[in-house]
Amino acid sequence: MKKNCLECGEPFNGRVDKKFCSDYCRNTFNNQVNRESKNLIRNVNNRLRKNHHLLARLNETGKTKVTRTKLLDGNFDFNFFTSIYTTKTGNTYYYIYDQGYLILENDTYLLIKKE
Repeated sequence: MKKNCLECGEPFNGRVDKKFCSDYCRNTFNNQVNRESKNLIRNVNNRLRKNHHLLARLNETGKTKVTRTKLLDGNFDFNFFTSIYTTKTGNTYYYIYDQGYLILENDTYLLIKKE
C-alpha cells in the first residue's frame, strides 16, 4: 500500500501503520512537534544551572552570608529553585539542588550547602 510521508510528503511502501519514509523524517517530525515543550524545559534548566553556579561560587565555605544586591548583581532569579525546606522553628530554606539560601533580616541571605 502506497502512503505519503507525514514529514516530506514522499510516497513510500511499508506496513499499514507506518507514517514516515525514514528514521530521519520521523525524528524531524517529532522534534518539531515537541519543540515548544523542550524549549521550556531547556530554559528552566538553564536558569536553575545559572542560579546554582552563582550560589556555589559565592558559598565556597559551605555557609556564607551575602546581601540581596550581591545575588541580584550576579543575575540570580529568586523564582527558580528545586525544593523548599521548612524547619520546625519556621525557617524556610530554598534549594537549588544542593545549594540553598535562607532569607534573613535587612536583605541578607544565609547561603548553605546541603551535605
